[in-house]
Amino acid sequence: MRGKQAPKRVIKPDPKYNSVVIAKLINYIMERGKKSVAQKVVYGAFDILEKKHSNPLDVFDKAVKNVGPDVEVRGRRIGGANYQIPVEVRGERKNALAFRWLIGAARSRKGKPMREKLAAELLDASNNTGSAIKKKEDTYRMAQANKAFAHFGRR
Repeated sequence: MRGKQAPKRVIKPDPKYNSVVIAKLINYIMERGKKSVAQKVVYGAFDILEKKHSNPLDVFDKAVKNVGPDVEVRGRRIGGANYQIPVEVRGERKNALAFRWLIGAARSRKGKPMREKLAAELLDASNNTGSAIKKKEDTYRMAQANKAFAHFGRR
């Protein structure tokens, strides 16, 4: 790696729930710098969850915890061959992958506004069902299949 690593930016908490994690989700959903549109989507999804359940924050936290992967595979070239090496996922990356998979799964649903799709996906993920959970399980299965190459991960 050349040069210095870029410093981590401090993200301001979101205005409604005063949570940095929700602000991060809003930033992931945002397209073309339209933060107000992204906030409407997230807060609309939380309002839908509030009608179905008492506390949308509990559903959101449980969904992110359920979707966040424990292991993933990373490609590494050794002696002319590429190996998929299982690696443990830590902190920030776990949340980043969880958000990415939740948003991707919500966007792939058809025929409803984004806030409804996001609410449905968060509800499914909190109940350990849905596309985002399937993605996590596929990643876990891939890591298990390549467990034999785990010794390449240690240097």
